[in-house]
Amino acid sequence: MGDLKRKRGRKPKNVVAEANAAASASTSTAVDDGAVVAVPTEATNQDSQTHRRGRGRPKKGGNHPEDDRSDMAASPERRAPRLYDRNGAGDSVAHNGHVIVEAVAAPPQVRWESVAAAATAASSMDAVVKVFCVHTEPNFSLPWQRKRQYSSSSSGFIIGGRRILTNAHSVEHHTQVKLKKRGSDTKYLATVLAIGTECDIAMLAVSDDEFWEGVSPVEFGDLPALQDAVTVVGYPIGGDTISVTSGVVSRMEILSYVHGSTELLGLQIDAAINSGNSGGPAFNDKGKCVGIAFQSLKHEDVENIGFVIPTPVIMHFIQDYEKNGEYTGFPILGVEWQKMENPDLRSSTGMSPDQKGVRIRRIEPTAPDSHLLKPSDVILSFDGVDIANDGTVPFRHGERIGFSYLISQKYTGDYALVRVLRNSKILEFNIKLDTHKRLIPAHINGRPPSYYIIGGFVFSAVSVPYLRSEYGKDYEFDAPVKLLDKLMHAMAQSIDEQLVVVSQVLVADINIGYEDIVNTQVHAFNGKPITNLKSLASMVESCEEEFLKFDLECELWSYRLRRQRLQLKIFLRCIVSLQPCPMILRHESQLLRFGSP
Repeated sequence: MGDLKRKRGRKPKNVVAEANAAASASTSTAVDDGAVVAVPTEATNQDSQTHRRGRGRPKKGGNHPEDDRSDMAASPERRAPRLYDRNGAGDSVAHNGHVIVEAVAAPPQVRWESVAAAATAASSMDAVVKVFCVHTEPNFSLPWQRKRQYSSSSSGFIIGGRRILTNAHSVEHHTQVKLKKRGSDTKYLATVLAIGTECDIAMLAVSDDEFWEGVSPVEFGDLPALQDAVTVVGYPIGGDTISVTSGVVSRMEILSYVHGSTELLGLQIDAAINSGNSGGPAFNDKGKCVGIAFQSLKHEDVENIGFVIPTPVIMHFIQDYEKNGEYTGFPILGVEWQKMENPDLRSSTGMSPDQKGVRIRRIEPTAPDSHLLKPSDVILSFDGVDIANDGTVPFRHGERIGFSYLISQKYTGDYALVRVLRNSKILEFNIKLDTHKRLIPAHINGRPPSYYIIGGFVFSAVSVPYLRSEYGKDYEFDAPVKLLDKLMHAMAQSIDEQLVVVSQVLVADINIGYEDIVNTQVHAFNGKPITNLKSLASMVESCEEEFLKFDLECELWSYRLRRQRLQLKIFLRCIVSLQPCPMILRHESQLLRFGSP
């Protein structure tokens, strides 16, 4: 009991000193954090009442005042009424004859970098436009006419020089292109300046000066690092106003560009990219453009995987156009190569243990300097950068990338120093780089398809759009194996070589028995090999023989037509090549007429 009395008879604590110390600490915290701090001014009253209650008897119920005080301190609901904050100057409160100074919140510190970044982001958002395009695609099955036109919408953004960038597939086979700015109700007619099929970028221009009022071009930033934040801005489906999605850079590597059927540097992000986002910019946290949204991965096993064209590819496209006045494309080295990870394979080529590289399998006959390199040469370095056995080169800290990235940094007509190992000797060549000449091109560059009709036989040049039109989007599985083999593995032997097929036969009396010929390659005419569609038309026109014999690739069947029964209708928009399966027409009296395009 004596101890209990001594506890109840202790002197009260110095309330003013504690309050001043608390105010001092709160003021220090407010200055450091730049935030307003509330001060509990009723703490003095509470402490005094508690102390006076301590001199008397404790309340019934067995609970001590200290327990009640600790409960109140731990309960934010009960503490909140005693808290307040001020935005003005500090005040003083008189309590029991003592003066308690309230904590004064320091003014928040202004971070001018954040303000500038916010202003840049706002102006960048105003540079994003909506692209309206009317498309009219060619009809490859009936090449003398076009398909019904249709409309689409996508995104784009303004860059320097009064130009606009968007995706190439957004304006493919365009008939009319219009642009609408953010917050505007007016559509402005645009002109397509250049289309880069490989990199899936298109450049537009608007001649109306009103369009350029009140807008600033987007600034380009550096290549982002992994886990850097990105914001994709555009006009996807689901609404008419601008849309913003954010994410981070998940991966950076050589990607397959679906539209261009090429492989270039690309960024993988986890921000949603939907239909209509194509052509929209991807901004970093400073409001600078680091890429263009162009494709996404749709699969039941994945979510939110989008792909962005990075700034190195964008700048290559822009500088190529500025340098040449048109888009010339991304060059290639003109070789097929294989990895040298097998130790026995390295030993067979004479490589020492410290040498690394890749082995040349085949060389493109159309490459400018195809005579310098040879199969089985080992490429050790490209422009002074050593190539590893897996075909990669150093990229950034802790990262590697395919050495085709180095080639893609070059321009058409540039030279590169290539060091190779041949018969255990190191040789160096200055190789000229050029664009890829495919036997079956990935695009027809917006031109209508070429065709040639004779005796009801429709001859066409094969391209990837032709295969897609004939066999659908799964043409890689549904097209004839022989055509797919040419697509995947054949190399053009000359720059102007084409693969010509009989696409169909328009039934007539002169071609009875030939009705079932569909998409069959033509190799020769009257025993002479053909190079392309134009050469086929020229040989047919100049033929003086009684029969026209076409060698097709169908077990060397013979197709013949009489010369005098035909009137040739030649449409030189495109031309193809064929192979041994003779189809012969006779020259005789009756003339057959076929519709012109």
